Amino acid sequence: MMEEKIQILLSSSGLDVNLSRSFVSIPEAGGVVIFEGLVRNHTRGKEVLRLEFEAYESMAISELQKIAAEAFSRFDLHRISIQHRVGVLGVGELPVVIAVSASHRKSAFESCEYVIDRLKETVPIWKKEIFSDGEEWVSAHP
Repeated sequence: MMEEKIQILLSSSGLDVNLSRSFVSIPEAGGVVIFEGLVRNHTRGKEVLRLEFEAYESMAISELQKIAAEAFSRFDLHRISIQHRVGVLGVGELPVVIAVSASHRKSAFESCEYVIDRLKETVPIWKKEIFSDGEEWVSAHP
């Protein structure tokens, strides 16, 4: 069952890296890769104070499940966990966590990169960047 191998979470509260790590860490896995996306304090030469994320929730979850299924079809994987935040996040907070497990490290690394790249391209999540001198709506993952 594919559902037992995929964990998707869209949350308005903090993300839990350990939840993802626990989900993907199984005895068959020889490699686990975890990507933690952080809110940085600058972008395009401007000081970032915070980010505000909004999502079309049902469609975002559906797209995340689709991306996970695509990753399983492209790579030799055991499990995938994808978490994404919505709401207001400060510098240093986690807007996204992706964890994958595979028998071998190459599949784990390549699939993790694939998942974050596809997420940036297709998932309906938007962010407002709040700068020290203004604000701007952009796609969540330019």
